[in-house]
Amino acid sequence: MDPMFYAFIILTFIAVVLAVEGAYFWWNSRHGTAARRIEARIRALSAGARVRNEHLTIIKDRMLRDSSTFEKLLMRMPRVKSLDLLILQSGLDWSVARLVTTSLMLPFVALAVGIGARAPEWAALLAPIISALPYLHVCRQRTKRLRKLEQQLPDVADSISRALRAGHSFPSAIGMIADEFSEPMAGEFRISFDEINYGVPLNDALMNLANRVPIRDLRYFVIAVLIQRESGGNLAEVLDGIAFLIRERFKLFDKVRVLSAEGKMSAWVLGLLPFVTGGAMLALNRPFLTVLWTDPVGLKVIFTLAVMMVTGIVWTRRIIKIRV
Repeated sequence: MDPMFYAFIILTFIAVVLAVEGAYFWWNSRHGTAARRIEARIRALSAGARVRNEHLTIIKDRMLRDSSTFEKLLMRMPRVKSLDLLILQSGLDWSVARLVTTSLMLPFVALAVGIGARAPEWAALLAPIISALPYLHVCRQRTKRLRKLEQQLPDVADSISRALRAGHSFPSAIGMIADEFSEPMAGEFRISFDEINYGVPLNDALMNLANRVPIRDLRYFVIAVLIQRESGGNLAEVLDGIAFLIRERFKLFDKVRVLSAEGKMSAWVLGLLPFVTGGAMLALNRPFLTVLWTDPVGLKVIFTLAVMMVTGIVWTRRIIKIRV
Protein backbone atom coordinates (compact mmCIF):
# COMPACT_ATOMS: atom_id res chain seq x y z
CA MET A 1 0.00 0.00 0.00
CA ASP A 2 0.97 3.63 -0.34
CA PRO A 3 3.28 4.83 2.49
CA MET A 4 1.25 8.04 2.64
CA PHE A 5 -1.76 6.00 3.69
CA TYR A 6 0.13 4.48 6.65
CA ALA A 7 1.44 7.91 7.62
CA PHE A 8 -2.11 9.29 7.54
CA ILE A 9 -3.36 6.46 9.80
CA ILE A 10 -0.54 6.99 12.30
CA LEU A 11 -1.05 10.75 12.41
CA THR A 12 -4.80 10.30 12.83
CA PHE A 13 -4.21 7.90 15.74
CA ILE A 14 -1.80 10.35 17.39
CA ALA A 15 -4.28 13.22 16.93
CA VAL A 16 -7.12 11.22 18.51
CA VAL A 17 -4.92 10.20 21.46
CA LEU A 18 -3.81 13.80 22.03
CA ALA A 19 -7.38 15.06 21.79
CA VAL A 20 -8.61 12.51 24.34
CA GLU A 21 -5.70 13.27 26.65
CA GLY A 22 -6.27 17.01 26.32
CA ALA A 23 -9.97 16.60 27.16
CA TYR A 24 -9.04 14.49 30.19
CA PHE A 25 -6.53 17.03 31.47
CA TRP A 26 -9.05 19.85 30.97
CA TRP A 27 -11.73 17.99 32.89
CA ASN A 28 -9.33 16.97 35.66
CA SER A 29 -8.02 20.53 36.03
CA ARG A 30 -11.55 21.90 36.39
CA HIS A 31 -13.46 19.15 38.21
CA GLY A 32 -10.91 16.64 39.49
CA THR A 33 -10.00 15.82 43.08
CA ALA A 34 -6.80 17.85 42.97
CA ALA A 35 -8.64 20.85 41.56
CA ARG A 36 -11.23 20.73 44.31
CA ARG A 37 -8.52 20.42 46.94
CA ILE A 38 -6.59 23.40 45.50
CA GLU A 39 -9.77 25.45 45.30
CA ALA A 40 -10.54 24.70 48.95
CA ARG A 41 -7.02 25.73 49.95
CA ILE A 42 -7.27 28.99 47.97
CA ARG A 43 -10.61 29.77 49.55
CA ALA A 44 -9.18 29.19 53.01
CA LEU A 45 -6.04 31.23 52.47
CA SER A 46 -7.94 34.09 50.87
CA ALA A 47 -9.95 34.60 54.07
CA GLY A 48 -13.04 34.94 51.97
CA ALA A 49 -14.59 31.50 51.87
CA ARG A 50 -18.30 30.80 52.17
CA VAL A 51 -20.23 27.63 52.65
CA ARG A 52 -23.48 26.27 51.27
CA ASN A 53 -22.32 26.27 47.64
CA GLU A 54 -21.40 29.98 47.65
CA HIS A 55 -18.18 30.61 45.73
CA LEU A 56 -16.96 34.00 46.91
CA THR A 57 -13.25 34.55 47.37
CA ILE A 58 -11.01 37.57 47.43
CA ILE A 59 -8.53 36.00 45.02
CA LYS A 60 -10.93 34.54 42.47
CA ASP A 61 -14.01 36.75 42.67
CA ARG A 62 -12.64 40.12 43.74
CA MET A 63 -9.03 40.68 42.77
CA LEU A 64 -9.04 38.77 39.46
CA ARG A 65 -12.68 39.02 38.47
CA ASP A 66 -13.02 38.12 34.76
CA SER A 67 -9.25 38.67 34.42
CA SER A 68 -9.89 42.01 32.73
CA THR A 69 -6.98 44.12 31.61
CA PHE A 70 -8.17 47.09 33.66
CA GLU A 71 -8.37 44.91 36.78
CA LYS A 72 -4.86 43.58 36.24
CA LEU A 73 -3.49 47.08 35.77
CA LEU A 74 -5.21 48.21 38.97
CA MET A 75 -3.75 45.33 40.95
CA ARG A 76 -0.25 46.39 39.92
CA MET A 77 -0.72 49.84 41.40
CA PRO A 78 0.43 50.51 44.98
CA ARG A 79 -2.09 50.47 47.85
CA VAL A 80 -4.83 48.96 45.68
CA LYS A 81 -4.97 45.85 47.86
CA SER A 82 -5.61 48.08 50.85
CA LEU A 83 -8.51 49.61 48.93
CA ASP A 84 -9.85 46.13 48.19
CA LEU A 85 -9.61 45.25 51.88
CA LEU A 86 -11.50 48.47 52.68
CA ILE A 87 -14.31 47.41 50.34
CA LEU A 88 -14.36 43.95 51.90
CA GLN A 89 -14.64 45.43 55.40
CA SER A 90 -17.56 47.61 54.28
CA GLY A 91 -19.59 44.53 53.35
CA LEU A 92 -20.37 45.89 49.87
CA ASP A 93 -20.30 43.59 46.86
CA TRP A 94 -18.06 45.94 44.91
CA SER A 95 -14.74 45.49 43.17
CA VAL A 96 -11.87 47.93 42.97
CA ALA A 97 -12.55 48.42 39.26
CA ARG A 98 -16.18 49.34 39.95
CA LEU A 99 -15.19 51.84 42.63
CA VAL A 100 -12.56 53.49 40.44
CA THR A 101 -14.82 53.56 37.37
CA THR A 102 -17.69 55.08 39.33
CA SER A 103 -15.41 57.72 40.85
CA LEU A 104 -14.13 58.68 37.39
CA MET A 105 -17.55 58.75 35.70
CA LEU A 106 -19.51 60.72 38.32
CA PRO A 107 -17.85 64.12 37.61
CA PHE A 108 -18.64 63.82 33.88
CA VAL A 109 -22.26 62.91 34.63
CA ALA A 110 -22.55 65.84 37.04
CA LEU A 111 -20.96 68.12 34.43
CA ALA A 112 -23.50 67.06 31.82
CA VAL A 113 -26.36 67.64 34.28
CA GLY A 114 -24.91 71.03 35.23
CA ILE A 115 -24.65 72.11 31.58
CA GLY A 116 -28.22 71.02 30.99
CA ALA A 117 -29.42 72.91 34.06
CA ARG A 118 -27.26 75.97 33.23
CA ALA A 119 -25.45 75.89 36.55
CA PRO A 120 -22.91 78.65 37.30
CA GLU A 121 -19.28 78.10 36.33
CA TRP A 122 -18.06 77.93 39.91
CA ALA A 123 -20.07 74.71 40.33
CA ALA A 124 -17.23 72.96 38.48
CA LEU A 125 -15.22 73.26 41.69
CA LEU A 126 -17.49 70.58 43.16
CA ALA A 127 -16.08 67.94 40.77
CA PRO A 128 -13.46 66.63 43.27
CA ILE A 129 -16.13 66.28 45.95
CA ILE A 130 -18.46 64.43 43.57
CA SER A 131 -15.60 62.14 42.53
CA ALA A 132 -14.95 61.24 46.17
CA LEU A 133 -18.58 60.31 46.91
CA PRO A 134 -18.19 56.54 46.15
CA TYR A 135 -15.13 56.32 48.38
CA LEU A 136 -16.93 58.21 51.15
CA HIS A 137 -19.88 55.83 50.79
CA VAL A 138 -17.56 52.83 51.19
CA CYS A 139 -15.94 54.40 54.26
CA ARG A 140 -19.35 55.14 55.78
CA GLN A 141 -20.56 51.57 55.23
CA ARG A 142 -17.30 50.26 56.68
CA THR A 143 -17.70 52.42 59.79
CA LYS A 144 -21.30 51.27 60.31
CA ARG A 145 -20.37 47.62 59.84
CA LEU A 146 -17.38 47.79 62.20
CA ARG A 147 -19.50 49.56 64.81
CA LYS A 148 -22.09 46.79 64.60
CA LEU A 149 -19.37 44.15 64.89
CA GLU A 150 -18.01 45.91 67.96
CA GLN A 151 -21.46 45.97 69.56
CA GLN A 152 -21.86 42.23 68.98
CA LEU A 153 -18.47 41.31 70.40
CA PRO A 154 -19.40 41.17 74.15
CA ASP A 155 -22.23 38.73 73.45
CA VAL A 156 -19.87 36.66 71.30
CA ALA A 157 -17.32 36.46 74.11
CA ASP A 158 -20.07 35.41 76.57
CA SER A 159 -21.38 32.74 74.19
CA ILE A 160 -17.92 31.26 73.61
CA SER A 161 -17.28 31.30 77.35
CA ARG A 162 -20.53 29.42 78.04
CA ALA A 163 -19.75 26.92 75.28
CA LEU A 164 -16.30 26.24 76.77
CA ARG A 165 -17.80 25.70 80.22
CA ALA A 166 -20.30 23.26 78.67
CA GLY A 167 -17.43 21.15 77.35
CA HIS A 168 -17.23 22.27 73.72
CA SER A 169 -13.90 22.83 72.03
CA PHE A 170 -12.93 26.28 70.86
CA PRO A 171 -13.36 25.52 67.11
CA SER A 172 -16.84 24.10 67.75
CA ALA A 173 -17.67 27.22 69.78
CA ILE A 174 -16.68 29.32 66.76
CA GLY A 175 -19.01 27.19 64.64
CA MET A 176 -21.83 27.84 67.10
CA ILE A 177 -21.26 31.60 66.78
CA ALA A 178 -21.40 31.28 62.99
CA ASP A 179 -24.73 29.43 63.16
CA GLU A 180 -26.52 31.24 65.97
CA PHE A 181 -25.50 34.90 65.69
CA SER A 182 -26.76 37.47 63.21
CA GLU A 183 -24.73 39.21 60.55
CA PRO A 184 -22.14 40.59 60.23
CA MET A 185 -20.48 38.75 63.15
CA ALA A 186 -21.83 35.37 62.02
CA GLY A 187 -20.27 35.80 58.59
CA GLU A 188 -16.84 36.68 59.95
CA PHE A 189 -16.78 33.72 62.34
CA ARG A 190 -18.13 31.45 59.60
CA ILE A 191 -15.10 32.36 57.50
CA SER A 192 -12.79 31.47 60.40
CA PHE A 193 -14.66 28.22 61.01
CA ASP A 194 -14.34 27.30 57.32
CA GLU A 195 -10.64 28.08 57.38
CA ILE A 196 -10.14 25.75 60.33
CA ASN A 197 -12.11 23.01 58.57
CA TYR A 198 -10.03 23.45 55.42
CA GLY A 199 -6.84 22.86 57.39
CA VAL A 200 -5.67 26.34 58.31
CA PRO A 201 -4.12 26.38 61.81
CA LEU A 202 -6.28 27.95 64.50
CA ASN A 203 -3.72 30.66 65.22
CA ASP A 204 -3.60 31.69 61.55
CA ALA A 205 -7.40 31.67 61.29
CA LEU A 206 -7.67 33.98 64.30
CA MET A 207 -5.00 36.28 62.90
CA ASN A 208 -6.91 36.44 59.61
CA LEU A 209 -10.01 37.37 61.60
CA ALA A 210 -8.13 40.19 63.33
CA ASN A 211 -6.81 41.45 59.99
CA ARG A 212 -10.24 41.39 58.35
CA VAL A 213 -11.94 43.13 61.27
CA PRO A 214 -9.69 45.94 62.57
CA ILE A 215 -11.41 46.34 65.93
CA ARG A 216 -9.23 46.89 68.99
CA ASP A 217 -11.41 44.78 71.30
CA LEU A 218 -11.45 41.91 68.82
CA ARG A 219 -7.66 41.98 68.71
CA TYR A 220 -7.62 41.75 72.51
CA PHE A 221 -9.89 38.74 72.15
CA VAL A 222 -7.54 37.11 69.63
CA ILE A 223 -4.45 37.86 71.73
CA ALA A 224 -6.10 36.35 74.82
CA VAL A 225 -6.91 33.15 72.95
CA LEU A 226 -3.41 32.88 71.46
CA ILE A 227 -1.73 33.43 74.84
CA GLN A 228 -4.03 30.87 76.47
CA ARG A 229 -3.10 28.30 73.84
CA GLU A 230 0.59 28.84 74.57
CA SER A 231 0.58 29.17 78.35
CA GLY A 232 -2.68 27.53 79.41
CA GLY A 233 -5.26 28.82 81.84
CA ASN A 234 -8.99 29.27 82.12
CA LEU A 235 -10.03 30.83 78.82
CA ALA A 236 -13.68 31.10 79.89
CA GLU A 237 -12.80 33.47 82.74
CA VAL A 238 -10.58 35.53 80.44
CA LEU A 239 -13.42 35.91 77.94
CA ASP A 240 -15.81 36.91 80.71
CA GLY A 241 -13.37 39.63 81.76
CA ILE A 242 -13.03 40.87 78.16
CA ALA A 243 -16.82 41.03 77.78
CA PHE A 244 -17.13 42.96 81.05
CA LEU A 245 -14.46 45.48 80.04
CA ILE A 246 -16.04 46.03 76.62
CA ARG A 247 -19.46 46.68 78.16
CA GLU A 248 -17.99 49.12 80.67
CA ARG A 249 -16.21 50.95 77.87
CA PHE A 250 -19.49 51.18 75.97
CA LYS A 251 -21.13 52.76 79.03
CA LEU A 252 -18.37 55.34 79.28
CA PHE A 253 -18.60 56.03 75.56
CA ASP A 254 -22.36 56.62 75.86
CA LYS A 255 -21.75 59.17 78.63
CA VAL A 256 -19.18 60.96 76.50
CA ARG A 257 -21.54 60.95 73.52
CA VAL A 258 -24.30 62.54 75.61
CA LEU A 259 -21.95 65.22 76.94
CA SER A 260 -20.68 66.05 73.43
CA ALA A 261 -24.16 66.11 71.84
CA GLU A 262 -24.44 69.88 72.33
CA GLY A 263 -21.17 70.48 70.50
CA LYS A 264 -22.27 68.27 67.61
CA MET A 265 -25.59 70.09 67.31
CA SER A 266 -23.78 73.43 67.30
CA ALA A 267 -21.47 72.19 64.55
CA TRP A 268 -24.45 71.08 62.42
CA VAL A 269 -26.27 74.39 62.91
CA LEU A 270 -23.21 76.51 62.14
CA GLY A 271 -22.37 74.37 59.12
CA LEU A 272 -25.85 74.39 57.55
CA LEU A 273 -26.85 77.96 58.43
CA PRO A 274 -24.91 79.65 55.56
CA PHE A 275 -26.41 77.29 52.97
CA VAL A 276 -29.95 77.69 54.30
CA THR A 277 -29.59 81.46 54.42
CA GLY A 278 -28.06 81.59 50.95
CA GLY A 279 -30.83 79.41 49.53
CA ALA A 280 -33.49 81.62 51.05
CA MET A 281 -31.84 84.77 49.67
CA LEU A 282 -31.46 83.15 46.26
CA ALA A 283 -35.17 82.33 46.20
CA LEU A 284 -36.35 85.75 47.45
CA ASN A 285 -33.89 88.10 45.77
CA ARG A 286 -31.73 86.36 43.18
CA PRO A 287 -29.96 89.47 41.74
CA PHE A 288 -28.76 90.39 45.23
CA LEU A 289 -26.80 87.11 45.54
CA THR A 290 -25.63 86.56 41.93
CA VAL A 291 -22.86 89.09 42.45
CA LEU A 292 -20.97 86.41 44.39
CA TRP A 293 -20.27 84.35 41.23
CA THR A 294 -20.43 87.11 38.61
CA ASP A 295 -17.88 89.46 40.19
CA PRO A 296 -14.21 88.41 40.66
CA VAL A 297 -14.23 89.74 44.21
CA GLY A 298 -17.30 87.62 44.96
CA LEU A 299 -15.50 84.49 43.76
CA LYS A 300 -12.62 85.29 46.11
CA VAL A 301 -15.09 85.72 48.96
CA ILE A 302 -16.69 82.34 48.18
CA PHE A 303 -13.29 80.63 48.10
CA THR A 304 -12.23 82.25 51.38
CA LEU A 305 -15.48 81.31 53.08
CA ALA A 306 -15.23 77.73 51.83
CA VAL A 307 -11.71 77.37 53.24
CA MET A 308 -12.79 78.85 56.58
CA MET A 309 -15.86 76.58 56.77
CA VAL A 310 -13.84 73.45 56.02
CA THR A 311 -11.25 74.44 58.61
CA GLY A 312 -13.96 75.08 61.19
CA ILE A 313 -15.71 71.78 60.51
CA VAL A 314 -12.47 69.80 60.78
CA TRP A 315 -11.46 71.62 63.98
CA THR A 316 -14.89 71.20 65.57
CA ARG A 317 -14.89 67.52 64.68
CA ARG A 318 -11.51 67.05 66.36
CA ILE A 319 -12.80 68.79 69.49
CA ILE A 320 -15.98 66.74 69.89
CA LYS A 321 -14.42 63.41 68.84
CA ILE A 322 -13.19 61.83 72.07
CA ARG A 323 -11.57 58.40 72.00
CA VAL A 324 -12.59 56.04 74.80
